Amino acid sequence: MKLAAHELHDLHELTMSCVNSITNMSYMLQHIQDPELKSIVERHYPFHIRDYNMKVEFLSQQEGAKLELPLFKEQGNLADYTQSPMNQYPPVQPRTMVQDMNDREMATNYLLTLKRSGREYANSAMEAANPELRSFLQTAFMMSCSHAYDMWQYMVQKGYYPLEPADQTMISKIGATYQVVPENQEIIQQALNKYNNQNPIAGESDQMYQ
Repeated sequence: MKLAAHELHDLHELTMSCVNSITNMSYMLQHIQDPELKSIVERHYPFHIRDYNMKVEFLSQQEGAKLELPLFKEQGNLADYTQSPMNQYPPVQPRTMVQDMNDREMATNYLLTLKRSGREYANSAMEAANPELRSFLQTAFMMSCSHAYDMWQYMVQKGYYPLEPADQTMISKIGATYQVVPENQEIIQQALNKYNNQNPIAGESDQMYQ
């Protein structure tokens, strides 16, 4: 398909990143010991394959990508989203002699890969000119966010990712700094009415499918 020069460069970088991600995930599926971690990676794996194949289509097919990237709803599994269930975090130290990666190392690698790819998708989506490509990149960003959330929750539950509540005094102090803008002002209502059928005001954040 026709691409601007910067779109071609971004797609090339993102596709190369996918090659790395899929290779790493394929290794992980053969070496993970924890069934819970393996089930997460297995569930994500086909979506990364589809993501890669769509990029290849954008790069090689005149009509662009014919496939679609499915999305699914995020699931929250933590009992407390501000406090780790662990009383103490297992210590970690980088290994300098490695034959095979352990589960913690693979989980960390995968989470950081998802965070990096999410940032790259977001940046590329902001710059994309082609509407079809732009939509794909936005969807891929949402996929990365959802998969990263799965992995983050897993790591929190294992104590691999620290999670501590913010100081309540500071929350109150900072929160008191900002005042709500009344939305019943005439200028706001006029704009809402004028663009009533164009603004995405009907949806809610909890309806977002990942």
